Amino acid sequence: MIDFKSIVKMALVSLKVNKLRSGLTSLGIIIGVSAVIIMLAVGTGTRTKITQDMEAMGSNIFTIRSAAAKTGGVSMGSGSRPTLTLKDAEAIQKNATGVISVAPVSSETKQLTYGNSNWSTTVYGTTSAYFYIKSYDLDYGRKFIKEDIRNSAKVTVLGATVAKELFGDLDPIDKVIRVGGAPFKVVGVLKTKGQSGPMDNDDLIFIPITTAQKKVFGTDFPGTVKMILVKTATAEDMTQAEKDITEILRMKHHITKNQIDDFSIRNSADFQERLKSSAQTFAVLLFSIASVSLIVGGIGIMNIMLVSVTERTKEIGIRMAIGAKASDIRLQFLIESFILSILGGIIGVVIGIVGAKAVDIFSNMTIVISLFSIVLSLGFSGLIGIAFGYYPAYKASLLKPIDALRYE
Repeated sequence: MIDFKSIVKMALVSLKVNKLRSGLTSLGIIIGVSAVIIMLAVGTGTRTKITQDMEAMGSNIFTIRSAAAKTGGVSMGSGSRPTLTLKDAEAIQKNATGVISVAPVSSETKQLTYGNSNWSTTVYGTTSAYFYIKSYDLDYGRKFIKEDIRNSAKVTVLGATVAKELFGDLDPIDKVIRVGGAPFKVVGVLKTKGQSGPMDNDDLIFIPITTAQKKVFGTDFPGTVKMILVKTATAEDMTQAEKDITEILRMKHHITKNQIDDFSIRNSADFQERLKSSAQTFAVLLFSIASVSLIVGGIGIMNIMLVSVTERTKEIGIRMAIGAKASDIRLQFLIESFILSILGGIIGVVIGIVGAKAVDIFSNMTIVISLFSIVLSLGFSGLIGIAFGYYPAYKASLLKPIDALRYE
């Protein structure tokens, strides 16, 4: 009986003798594994980016908007019919279960100027609660205080992008900028928050909600706001809070039982869950596509190994004639197939990592290479080698010594 060590040695010698064929056999596995590494890196990076964006958006948040107005039977979109007010926000803060922070919000795009610099951005009229709800941290200066809201003060807090565009390396604090022609004193600058998809979370400024209503935006409906943001203490509070908010707004807006709501409530948890599910589906799709390459590589191994069995029929006959068992022959061919797959897998991992780094450098995509993806790819390539190498190995083991020795 030939021992396992000798079988491995013979398998390695056989692969070394046919270097070109071994390399071509492993090519499918190399391509497959590198594709899996790159695809998983893209999928994992996408999930990571979505998670970061969701954290930037904040958690346990409701977005309440006015209902859509209709003109000639055509819906004009959410918020086109102003029904929400500052008093609604106050009522929600006082009476809704589990609510810890409420921020009324109105927004418009305005042109900003300072000296010879100008910049167009979104101006948010709101309260200091907005910074907490949406996880904005102050870099320097201050946020709004109650007196700013009460006195409709012309003060503003700048996002990092706006501060850079208008002031460059200058300190913006106490400088006066013009917001749509109205002078505003800069009292604070926010820390950089980064991108959420195509949206720059730092390309905005904030002014007191009362100042926005009275001195900047103007409205045919005094006291109304475009939306109200509501944050609850925990995710568990959101169900009851939503019921309470609906009841409070229906009562304040004098909506009877048979009338539909003149507002809409969006739950951030539902939206975030859909994003996570989409990202997971995307990652599975990418992995499935890449796995096809591995399977094709496995088929290539099986075909080449079958050719190898035919070419080495006499060698198999000689080995069986001097004492090798069918199991020894089968094991040798399985080992050869496994080694081809693992070597191809290792080379594929290296190429995949280099390829993923290249994608990271030359694109705006977030790429994350995980140890799990490397181990999974190598393990999968090994299994492919065994699975697709078994039939050639089995066929080789069925040869009869006499027939094999007579084979030309």
